[in-house]
Amino acid sequence: MILLGFATIVGVLTTQRIYDQFDRGVALAADSLQRRLVVELNPAQGGEGDFSVIDSYAEAQRAAIRVVTEDGQVIRTAGDADFGPLRLRGHRVNDWRVETRQIGSFGGSLYVQYGERISTARATAAGVRFFLILGVLGGAALALLAGLATAQRAMAPVVELTTASRRIAAARDPSIRIPHPDADDEVAELARTLEEMLAALDQAREETEAALGRQREFVADASHELRTPLTSILANLELLEEVLEGESREAAGSALRSARRMRRLVADLLLLARADTGRLAAHQPLELSSVLLEAVHELQPVAGEHNLRVSAPPGLVVQGARDELHRLVLNLLENAVRHTEPGTGVEASLQRVNGCVELSVEDDGPGIPPELSAKVFERFFRGAGDRSGSSGLGLSIVRAVAESHRGSVALEPPLDGRGARFVVRLPAA
Repeated sequence: MILLGFATIVGVLTTQRIYDQFDRGVALAADSLQRRLVVELNPAQGGEGDFSVIDSYAEAQRAAIRVVTEDGQVIRTAGDADFGPLRLRGHRVNDWRVETRQIGSFGGSLYVQYGERISTARATAAGVRFFLILGVLGGAALALLAGLATAQRAMAPVVELTTASRRIAAARDPSIRIPHPDADDEVAELARTLEEMLAALDQAREETEAALGRQREFVADASHELRTPLTSILANLELLEEVLEGESREAAGSALRSARRMRRLVADLLLLARADTGRLAAHQPLELSSVLLEAVHELQPVAGEHNLRVSAPPGLVVQGARDELHRLVLNLLENAVRHTEPGTGVEASLQRVNGCVELSVEDDGPGIPPELSAKVFERFFRGAGDRSGSSGLGLSIVRAVAESHRGSVALEPPLDGRGARFVVRLPAA
């Protein structure tokens, strides 16, 4: 914009100067012609006494000349002297710049009119404007290129920082080095600040991971150590329930049920802690159909009026730990029974699909709201329909067991459009 304004001002001033110089040139040429004609028309000064000089003068100057009387009568012309009525001052008419000079008085005043075409000056001014426009465009293009080059050079460190930040975000690794620009400027200060922040985050992450590791080890060890006294407590409570009578027997039975729930919770915590710390149980080939049938038989007494349906064809073998897979299947079945009303159908089936053994557990209940589908595998998550006071670890254990067996679990749309459908996929042996 500044360059355009400057060029406009220069163009206007230059054009005005061209026209001014053109007008002065015409005036000077008219003065010169006047002097020559005064001499030519005076025989006493050696003149020829005629107007023959105007032809050669007009041709040499590329001009038009007209000699007229005071009343406008044309005496002699050279060129296309279409100057209109006689005017004594310099003026413009019909694309001519005309200057009038008095050359003598022979029975009346005589005047010579000298004119040059304004188009000559106009062409010169147009050429100047063209070069100014060309200069503006060229200057703008050069300024743009220089600006782009400067901006690219200035932004290069910022681009490097952005790339490094995205790489850190993708890798989730704050130990990746931040590039430092050569110049000691604000960008370099930003790079140093980012590096200090990442170093602090890396240290905090290491401390958090160490604390979590110690916590997992503690939970695993504590859960393991609790199993022995719990086993002793259960045995004593079972014995007391058998020998006691009346209210004492009911109290012993209640304590026995609570102890069994505690044993189940401790077993769940131990399984999750082992999965977190990578303590994997030994895997061996086993038929998943037999595991499914055992889990169904175990659940049958507490399933109440639920309609359990099972499809477990033989020959579906996987590599796994039997106790953990039993817990996986039992948790899926219990989850279906726990969150549906009595009389609801629950179906468990096995099939081989694309090199995997696929276990699906589907119910005809109300299903799971879409906004909760991403949370059901989180630890200690309990749905609104949980009527049994569960710990909220069942589905998180299912996911931990499936992943420890190089498999997966997913909540998928039910085949008949009703209820909830969980699908576990394990590599076939």
